[in-house]
Amino acid sequence: MNDTGAGPVVIFGGRSEIGVEVAKRLAVGATVVLAARRADQLDEQVSAVRAAGATAVRTVEFDADDLASHGPLIQRLTNEHGPIGTAVLAFGILGDQARAEADAEHAVAVVQTDYVAQVNLLTHLATAMRAADSGALVVFSSIAGVRGRRANYVYGSAKAGLDAFANGLADALHGSGVRLLIVRPGFVIGRMTQGMEPAPLSSTPAQVADGTVRALHKGRRTVWVPAPLAVLAFAFRMLPQFVWRRMPR
Repeated sequence: MNDTGAGPVVIFGGRSEIGVEVAKRLAVGATVVLAARRADQLDEQVSAVRAAGATAVRTVEFDADDLASHGPLIQRLTNEHGPIGTAVLAFGILGDQARAEADAEHAVAVVQTDYVAQVNLLTHLATAMRAADSGALVVFSSIAGVRGRRANYVYGSAKAGLDAFANGLADALHGSGVRLLIVRPGFVIGRMTQGMEPAPLSSTPAQVADGTVRALHKGRRTVWVPAPLAVLAFAFRMLPQFVWRRMPR
């Protein structure tokens, strides 16, 4: 049930497996907006969220990398549906680490989507929610952001930056009526990681969504999914560099 805010639930990255699973868990009694590229091709996602109990499901075109479009989109959504109740930033790319090491354009593209676009959208959303004195933001960090790793340092660096930004923003929003939840999953078994060997303490999109929504309803600021990842993250920080350098993804 969506008790995080009276306004609509907006999933930025409406094709994301995790985003749709979160939407389904917040759907009962809510208007849900799925924002994604090719928004006219979201029939499967719309049907799933509607079946979960949403009073209405809308789709809207959203290109995360088109930074100039973020502010007008939020204004449009507010005009059409009222102040946003819960905004979930569920977009992102893993990228190709090997390619990124030699292709600067690809490395920048990963950081653009996974960090710069998130910062831009979060700033616009926080401004709009402050004006309404209410709202909840959900940001997906990652254990990859705990410490830059040889096997995925481009993606990890973007997540590290996002985690730091979101932590600071959460402090800035304290007392404003706006809440921010940082979700830190480990390896998620899904489309994004298809063909890769799952890491220890892996989870599914459904499990990440379960942990996210529980933490959101409890008013938490951060949540690790699964919870034991918090211990693993501490251990990662303690490993000597010569050992860390050889760590797999």
